[in-house]
Amino acid sequence: MRADLLSLCPPPEHVPEVVARLIAAEHPDPPVPRPVRDPLDGVLRVILSQQNTNAVAQRQWEALTFTYPRWEAALLDGPEGIEATLKAAGGGLARVKAAYLHGILAHLEETRGELSLRFLRDLPDDEARAALEALPGVGLKTASLVLLFDLIRPALPVDGNIERTLKRLEFVPPNWSAERTERWFDRVVPREWALRAALHVAGVRHGRHTCLPRNPRCPACPLLDLCPSAPLLSPEVTAGTPGRPVCSGG
Repeated sequence: MRADLLSLCPPPEHVPEVVARLIAAEHPDPPVPRPVRDPLDGVLRVILSQQNTNAVAQRQWEALTFTYPRWEAALLDGPEGIEATLKAAGGGLARVKAAYLHGILAHLEETRGELSLRFLRDLPDDEARAALEALPGVGLKTASLVLLFDLIRPALPVDGNIERTLKRLEFVPPNWSAERTERWFDRVVPREWALRAALHVAGVRHGRHTCLPRNPRCPACPLLDLCPSAPLLSPEVTAGTPGRPVCSGG
């Protein structure tokens, strides 16, 4: 399927230029791997961050780790207890997230006999991804985030900010799903951890600061001359429209 995606949508020649400009503008310092921790913590934190602000996700994480110094206590408390802890910290979707968190812990207890994902460090990338995506509530993007930042593997998560930028650049069709877009992007960016870690952070920042969902700040965009959508989004600017291979979008 991966090869088919490139056949459907060949990457434009200026992809490396886009990558370089985004990193230079938003993440010029080389990324540093964060301290080693159990990847299980990474999975749970990513789930908390979904449809939450960073501040709320951090409050919920602090509440969880204070209430449950060991994850075995959360497993015993059940989804209702986890939900109450999340609600007390604020934020939405407490019931859904509590069910996912408890489901992950129960899955590990049943299949591994321990509440840990340290074993993923010894697996090849594809097997580690498969094990992550087998967990309740963990899809492609969540697995990619854990692989990239907790396991230091060259995954390439595509969040809504990066997806929006790629579609405005007309790298991929507007009707492609986030999952298909991520699989395409994974094929066209070199598999280097430092490059991908910097690109992910830079892409998220670019979407939050410049390529906004509404009223994007096109005049300040480092990709202005490469973006065919800029004249439509900001009539006051004139952007170049680089040629690109025909993308069927099938």
